[in-house]
Amino acid sequence: MRYVLRRLAFMVPILIGISFAAFALIRLAPGGPFDRERQVPPEIERQLNARYHLDQPLWRQYWIYLGGLVRGDLGPSMRYRNHAVNDIIAAGLPVSLTIGGLAFCFALGTGVPLGFYAAIRKGQLTDQLGSLVAITAICVPTFVAGPILVMVFGVKLRWFPVALWDSAWHTVLPVLTLGIYFAGRVARLMREGMLNTLHAGFIVTARAKGLSENAVFWRHGFRLGVLPVLSYSGPLLADLLTGSFVVENLFQIPGIGVFMVNSSLNRDYPMVVGLVLLYAVLLLVLNLAVDLLYAVLDPRVRHE
Repeated sequence: MRYVLRRLAFMVPILIGISFAAFALIRLAPGGPFDRERQVPPEIERQLNARYHLDQPLWRQYWIYLGGLVRGDLGPSMRYRNHAVNDIIAAGLPVSLTIGGLAFCFALGTGVPLGFYAAIRKGQLTDQLGSLVAITAICVPTFVAGPILVMVFGVKLRWFPVALWDSAWHTVLPVLTLGIYFAGRVARLMREGMLNTLHAGFIVTARAKGLSENAVFWRHGFRLGVLPVLSYSGPLLADLLTGSFVVENLFQIPGIGVFMVNSSLNRDYPMVVGLVLLYAVLLLVLNLAVDLLYAVLDPRVRHE
């Protein structure tokens, strides 16, 4: 408990530093939030700058923003008028969480068994086929896999809808598109982790005691072999849960992945900082969860 509380306390200055870095960098970038608007009279432009405090020094702008952030207010969007950043994230985040969570389950549910059985049958046909599938999944980028899945399963076979977000069937192609690449990465990590574990001294001791191969693999090898996958799972899940611009744009899904790119292009300052903070919070919390699971799976970490 002391360790958890200490990690949570460290998150506060980290998040403040991240918020200030994002706040300053997006404002130092060339262009402004109103540059793409049609030409407006100077008086209107001054009123817009005053409304969003852009006429004040940078430190003063950040102090005002930090005051709202303490209250949980991420500010108003400069691009989507009359909409708060909180409302936009609240509307799109459940969709991105659904797609990301399902893609994460698909990646682990496919990659872990594939890497595990490839490792325990090293050099055999199962290992060669599993490695081929994993490498192929890694080499095919999302913007290539998505259209292929749409053409085959959406247009030709008509098994699944190709766009929008209306039913459970609409999640299948986006989840597959988003999860195939990460399933390949997980399979490679799982295979390497198991191969390293199977050469450890305690595995030799377990076999010398007369344990069956299944007991050696599952009871002793799997717990440590899955640790590289566990390390990768924290950043992976944070990345998936915050949406994918390519997938959401390809399937016209109303998540927050599209906002992450468009807000940067449009210089929507509050939206950029709000999404950066969302990603940072997810990353910090999930990394803490991964560290705690490490202690559960590896007693050496818990003792340290």
